Parts: sequence; C-alpha cells; structure tokens
Amino acid sequence: MTAVAMMPMFNRLIGNLPRKERDRTLVCCEQVELVFGDILSKPGQPIQHVYFPLTSFISQIATVGEHSSLETGLIGNEGVLGATLVLGVNSALLLARVQGPGMALRMTAGEFLNVSHDNPVLLHAFKRYLYVQMAQLSQTAVCTHFHMIESRLARWLLMAHDRAHADHFHLTHEFLASMLGVRRSAITIAAGALQKRKIISYSRGGITVLDRHDLEAASCECYQLGRSTYARIFSGADVPA
Repeated sequence: MTAVAMMPMFNRLIGNLPRKERDRTLVCCEQVELVFGDILSKPGQPIQHVYFPLTSFISQIATVGEHSSLETGLIGNEGVLGATLVLGVNSALLLARVQGPGMALRMTAGEFLNVSHDNPVLLHAFKRYLYVQMAQLSQTAVCTHFHMIESRLARWLLMAHDRAHADHFHLTHEFLASMLGVRRSAITIAAGALQKRKIISYSRGGITVLDRHDLEAASCECYQLGRSTYARIFSGADVPA
C-alpha cells in the first residue's frame, strides 16, 4: 500500500467507492500540488494525466480564437478531470486551468484506462460523473443566455466557494469577465453591487465571501439545480427499478 493509498480521503468521487475499488484506484495515484494558472490540458491535445482534486479546483474553459473564452464548468473534490477517456476519446475537449491552487491525486491516462477496465464499479462512477458534467455544461449555456450578470456572478462565486474550502480565494475582475463572457466593466458593476450589500468583499486579485446565505439568494436557480443533480445522480435515485 502506497502513502497515497493511506492518506485521508478528500475526493468524494473516490471516497464514495467501496473500499476494495477505492484502494485499487489509490495505488495508481500520486499526490501532486496544482499551482494557480497552470494549464492541465488543451483542446485537441492528448490527455496525459487524470486529476482528482483534493483541496484544489479546476476551470474548464471553451475558447474562441486567441482572446475569447467562456467557463463551462468547475471541477473540485467532487469530481475528476479526464473522465472523458472512458468514452474512448484520447483528446481534451476544453482548456483546463487551475483556478484554485492546492493538492490533487494524479494518475496517467494509461493507468486510468487500465483501472477503469478492470473496475466496473469505478467505470460506473465515472460515467455518472460525465452525466453531471453534461448537465453542468447545459445549465451554463442556459444561464449565460437568460440570466443577469449579477446572478451569474453569484452562482460562479458559490461554485468556487464550494471547492475552495475557504471564504477567500484568488480571482481578478479580468478573469471573471473572461469566464462569464462579459466586459470587465460589467463585472466591476456586479461585484460592486454584491460588495455594497456586504455579501462579498473584493480587492485586487481576491474575493472574500462574507454572507453565504445572501450570496445564495443573489444567485439564479442554476446553482441549486447543479447541486441537486449531483446529489440525485450519486444517490442512485434515478437507477431503473
């Protein structure tokens, strides 16, 4: 048993596996530190590693040209980056950038495919997580089209707060504007409104959540829909009778 296999479990996707399957997965992993801003995969390029965030979180970003982008989802300790390998596709669809620095478990793409092939319980979990990611992507598309910038910002901050394991995290207005697909001035106005209501505070490069309850109230319904989808899929409530 490796040191990784004996470490405290902080990734929910692995942690919810039966002990035998969990241990078989962990022996293939190494613990790594993810640094803010690091690029873990690029669209169209081969997937080299699969990441299970522990205290870190990763942005998945759709890009258009060299300067336009839109965040389509976040991956924290509830999930995994690289699960699309189980579909038989070895290239990344989206840009993956470390947004929250911290620790993660990592295995090579080859090890991931081997352990998935020999572990039907794990394969089942990965497929269900891919469904959750599809739902998150669809909800983001709806949210971007129909909801106001302030409520979209509140939703994104809640998602980051869930995965940051802290009330304060690193975010710039420029990055938020890029992630939400809006002008930086729009983020300044929306963040200023939340700060004026003492829901958040922000300074250059950082945001602190002051009132989680009010932040949830300021968000659109997309945030709760995302949480309920994950809970439903992994509770087994939708398994056919």
